[in-house]
Amino acid sequence: MHSLLYWLLALSPILAVLILMLRFHWGGAQAGGVGWIIALVVAAVFFGADPRLLGYAQLKGVLLTLFVIYIIWGALLFYRVTDEAGAVEAIGDGLRRLTPDRGMLALLIGWVFSSFLQGVGGFGVPVAVTAPLLVGLGFPPMAAVVIPSVGYGWSVTFGSLGSSFYALMAATGRSGEALAPWSAILLGVACMGCGAGALWAAGGKRSLRSGLGALLVIGPAMALTLYLVVTNGLWAIGSMSAGLVGIGVGVAWARWRAGALERVPVPTGAGSGGSGHGSGMPIGWAVAPYAVLIAIVFVAQLVPAVGDFLGQVVLRVEFPRLVTARGWVTPAQEGRTIDVFGHVGALLVYASAVSYALFAWRGKYEAGASRRIAGGVVSRATRSSLGTAAMVGMAVTMEHAGMTHLLAQGIAGVAGPAFPLAAPFIGTLGSFMTGSNTNSNVIFGELQQSVAALVGVNPLIILAAQTAGGTIGSAFAPAKVIVACSTVDAQEGPVLEAVMRYGIAIVASLALVTGAAIIIWGR
Repeated sequence: MHSLLYWLLALSPILAVLILMLRFHWGGAQAGGVGWIIALVVAAVFFGADPRLLGYAQLKGVLLTLFVIYIIWGALLFYRVTDEAGAVEAIGDGLRRLTPDRGMLALLIGWVFSSFLQGVGGFGVPVAVTAPLLVGLGFPPMAAVVIPSVGYGWSVTFGSLGSSFYALMAATGRSGEALAPWSAILLGVACMGCGAGALWAAGGKRSLRSGLGALLVIGPAMALTLYLVVTNGLWAIGSMSAGLVGIGVGVAWARWRAGALERVPVPTGAGSGGSGHGSGMPIGWAVAPYAVLIAIVFVAQLVPAVGDFLGQVVLRVEFPRLVTARGWVTPAQEGRTIDVFGHVGALLVYASAVSYALFAWRGKYEAGASRRIAGGVVSRATRSSLGTAAMVGMAVTMEHAGMTHLLAQGIAGVAGPAFPLAAPFIGTLGSFMTGSNTNSNVIFGELQQSVAALVGVNPLIILAAQTAGGTIGSAFAPAKVIVACSTVDAQEGPVLEAVMRYGIAIVASLALVTGAAIIIWGR
């Protein structure tokens, strides 16, 4: 009874956020603030977190918040620069000419292109960049956020140059060669689930039916590419390579099917806040900013000399070993480092500057454009930044008090012999709480490995389930949802509810596959 009470207390901040956002439709900033306060009180009163520990936890949260909102502000600037010039509207026109089918548009933008962006970017960038494109194609703002939020989820583990996978290696002591095969297999299953979810979010059964052929062609192509790339040691470019192949296969499929598809009208420019110049903009100029962004990210992250040059100024803080009165230890470690000039947010700013210069040279901005761009960024980014700070503060408080670890232990204890079915959900819990699959793998990787040894199952399959569950869970983490809603007018609570519904269904399918794999190969 005593253990159950503490488990429920550990759960209370999460329950508060979910109830306030899902039932009462509070925004992320308000709900996150309440959850943060509850986490601080519970950590101090029941989990033995003293003021020193809580103070260091909040400082660590500030660093993580700065890391995230750097991306939010950069993504919003990039969006406003392109939208004000009419590029979003022009891309919508071009895609509609490529294929009139709404399901195919959802797959190309919300599944394939967003997965590629996750490969080269990170924390919420795929949704922040692609949601406005879908709004420009006439999708409602909520659907425009839900589609890519579900669509890119599978690509997180080997996205951001493989940071989550490297974290799993570091936390468990396992080699990448050992971890990669099963991770790629389960992520391939997740890839198909994310594609199906994106189709359903675009238009229910009708979209799923019309896009099923594309799903069955593009999905295996991306999944197989991921497997071949990462099992050959190229972990940093797994999702990037899969996304590139998906783009090629998807465009080819759309062109091949263009004449046979029944036309589904898509309004032009709905929701676009641009100047209206997009209707006369060649598609090549409209996609130029995205090409610039991709080129900048490639060069900055894959050319060592450039990366070293940009990485000369780094904000970092070393944190001491921290122990609660109940004995939970947070080892001495470095907080989230912020590469001031090489951060993804900085790369978005560079791409925005180049794109603004190009469009200004082409005469695509009307008088007062720069003022409208700046005003749009400030008004949207401020709200998202406050919500992110609250969610991150809650997450780091729970982590340092041992509350997050206790929740996972409780799940594993209740599961017992059925632990393999619970493994993906533990990964999901970590990502949901911290907003990061990387953090989930760090927090729960060794725990999952230890429990696997205790119950006598293959730890490699369990660790693959950990990171696969975490990659899906990060898509509906409240902190990610706030970022996702930052570039379009969508309410965070309903979006969280919708993405969570798809995400849990995908994680449940991963649990079944994990259980089957353990029965056949894992004992």
